[in-house]
Amino acid sequence: MSPKYRAPRGTQDILPEVSWRWQRVEAAFRDICRRYGYGEIRTPIFEEAELFERGTGAGTEIVTKQMYTFEDRGGRSLALRPEGTPSVVRAYLEHGLDSAALQKLYYIAPIFRYERPQAGRYRQHTQLGVEAIGAPGPNIDAEVIALFHDFLKEIGLEGAVTHLSSIGCPNCRPAFSDALREFFGPKLDNLCDFCQARYQTNPLRILDCKVPADVEARQGAPSALDHLCAECRQHLDGVGAALDALSVPYQLDPTIVRGLDYYTRTAFEVVHPSLGAKDVIMGGGRYDGLAEMLGGKPTPGIGFGSGLERLLLALGEDASSPTPDVYIAVASPEARQLALELAIELRRAGLAADLDFTQRSLKAQMKEADRLGARFTALLGEDEMAAGSVTLRDMHTGDQQTIPRSDIASHLAARPAAPGEAGQ
Repeated sequence: MSPKYRAPRGTQDILPEVSWRWQRVEAAFRDICRRYGYGEIRTPIFEEAELFERGTGAGTEIVTKQMYTFEDRGGRSLALRPEGTPSVVRAYLEHGLDSAALQKLYYIAPIFRYERPQAGRYRQHTQLGVEAIGAPGPNIDAEVIALFHDFLKEIGLEGAVTHLSSIGCPNCRPAFSDALREFFGPKLDNLCDFCQARYQTNPLRILDCKVPADVEARQGAPSALDHLCAECRQHLDGVGAALDALSVPYQLDPTIVRGLDYYTRTAFEVVHPSLGAKDVIMGGGRYDGLAEMLGGKPTPGIGFGSGLERLLLALGEDASSPTPDVYIAVASPEARQLALELAIELRRAGLAADLDFTQRSLKAQMKEADRLGARFTALLGEDEMAAGSVTLRDMHTGDQQTIPRSDIASHLAARPAAPGEAGQ
């Protein structure tokens, strides 16, 4: 029978058999951020629509085509969060976080964009991001990139490379924009409507367009790296030198352009070959103009965002799912209450314990323990109840031993890990 309701297109249900993979990646990200001195920030999933229109750019594709907007009962125009940075900077300004010389923040948050769903890309996706606000020099740029590479190592994703560029600053970018207009002028009629509209206001966004015809049209376009002023060139060189010193793999790539209005100078993406043509697993850059754009004083900032779904896609399948330490099986109905008490005792001792609540046969319970991958089963029957003991079976070796019920928690806690069990 077909269900009456389904998850909206472009969304997904994360079921228990896979949610542990999400938790593992999220835990690794939280830990690496802690080690780098970044504190978690959680912002609302909806904000005033103007925050994103002003911060992201009223003419950007995110705002014009992808943002979910609605009017609340008070007549306010609100939007589901289409990206993380404007919300973080809004909170930074609202709560006076600018009183500190540098704020280092991270988030794990749902992001909403109306776009065509595809592998690793959803209309609601989860983004891992960091924002370092207050430091203007190149070393902080290198730190956020190094943080992400160390995070990838923690989750076992090897082979990623940072593609690094610079889009200049308000002093040198106008010359680059003029060069782009000169290059794209003869091709203007062949560009998509979005790129034609951006030709005068921000031609850099043409370089960020994903329409195949526009990707082809920009082959041979002027390079931002050829139009940098001395200060921007010095900053980019400083980022590269710091990454070299930190042994972070990178390559200069003038095609990397962050099309949002608030970006300046450093722009970067991290790519991984496992995803083929759509190989970007992280993007970020410097946004020194955003705080001022949102009503604050001029404040340097840099950050990145990485889609959790794309990271999981790059990681591929992982068979080492969490398993119970022990499954408690009962051989008589009278033992069911005692099995529950024992399970609670073991859980409170820090062990993962499971048991049957559906009155299945002992044979069915043993099959369930095997299906769950339990390391041990603890058998409770009439003899064990009478003796105050449990029969403990090692599911890997088949060995059994009788243990006093009061000693089972300490016995399981002291056991050595089985081959392949470490890290679960």
